[in-house]
Amino acid sequence: MRTIQGSLIVASFVNIILGYSRAWGKFTRFFSPIVIVPVVCVVGLGLFMRGFPQLANCVEIGLPMLILLVFLQQYLKKIHPKAHILERFALLLCVGIIWVFAAILTAAGAYNNVGQQTKLSCRTDRSYLMSSAPWIKVPYPFQWGTPIFQASHVFGMIGAALVSSAESTGTFFAAARFAGATHPPAHVLSRSVGLQGIGLLLEGIFGAPVGSSASVENVGLLGLTHIGSRRVVQVSTGFMFFFAIFGKFGAFFASIPLPIFAAIYCVLFGIVAAIGISFIQFTNNNSLRNIYVLGLSLFLGISIPQYFVSNTSPDGHGPVRTGGGWFNDILNTIFSSPPTVAMIVGTLLDNTLDPGHAGDRGLPWWKPFQHMKGDVRTEEFYSLPVKIFGYIPTRFM
Repeated sequence: MRTIQGSLIVASFVNIILGYSRAWGKFTRFFSPIVIVPVVCVVGLGLFMRGFPQLANCVEIGLPMLILLVFLQQYLKKIHPKAHILERFALLLCVGIIWVFAAILTAAGAYNNVGQQTKLSCRTDRSYLMSSAPWIKVPYPFQWGTPIFQASHVFGMIGAALVSSAESTGTFFAAARFAGATHPPAHVLSRSVGLQGIGLLLEGIFGAPVGSSASVENVGLLGLTHIGSRRVVQVSTGFMFFFAIFGKFGAFFASIPLPIFAAIYCVLFGIVAAIGISFIQFTNNNSLRNIYVLGLSLFLGISIPQYFVSNTSPDGHGPVRTGGGWFNDILNTIFSSPPTVAMIVGTLLDNTLDPGHAGDRGLPWWKPFQHMKGDVRTEEFYSLPVKIFGYIPTRFM
């Protein structure tokens, strides 16, 4: 834990420097809608292993959750005109119903004589979270002791910090699209990455076991619930502080079986992937050059990380195995991230493969919104509260 803390502290300065030096914003100026399409798409599609494969670990809970969520969210309002109110609260209602159903199955002994993996996936009392969690635990700086700084771990975490910047950028574009704003200006992207670095620094100081990245799930919720108020983010942050300090309450919600979340992810990640496709409307869809860039970026964005993940040994060593351990850690981390690979391939191809056709690439629509004053929607969406509270809430990686 002390080594992780030291690695987080050092890696946080990568995001802080990239953000507040505006280097990340200058890099994003090479983006066009052609690049953003595969990046945002694989932000959702790249997490496919957290969807149905995890749902199938307990299909008697996960599948009813998925079916009930789709029915209440999309079909019930067509049956009864006043049922549209459930569109915003369908997720909470479905979680409550299926959670109770899972608790009944657990209490009835349905999982007493099953394998350990099934117990962990299906039971609501798995790992005895409620009994082992403390009532109150207030985190404080360096609670695990003095951080340890080891180069082999630090460079791996630096790779993760770069990956989180790329993945978060894709979610920023998706969030803006869901909220009806124009795409984020370069300085907003830089500020967001810088704030993410500050979050990493605080996590290293206060003893978090992992870093943070922008929440793909929360961006999907923008499309699912049609609620994009920043006040919701602020209230949710208060709940996160409460559950982190009062352990019993946090453990209570952590006892929700993972297949329930997997069913939700099937919807949320699918929505995020679909919003990425919508950026293609600003480009020339008949251009074979654009089709080539999009196709290669999408395919390699999913295929290359799958190779790296599949060929990572149980002890954590990836396919890149040169004499430099730090070099191996950085490359293995970067190329295991679908959005990062899609961003690298898409940016390289889009800016080198016959880049003169600005109209085909969507640049005439793109360029006016590189600054805050480009559109009134941009000025409203990226206003002062965002500067204070960050762009969108962060999640544990």
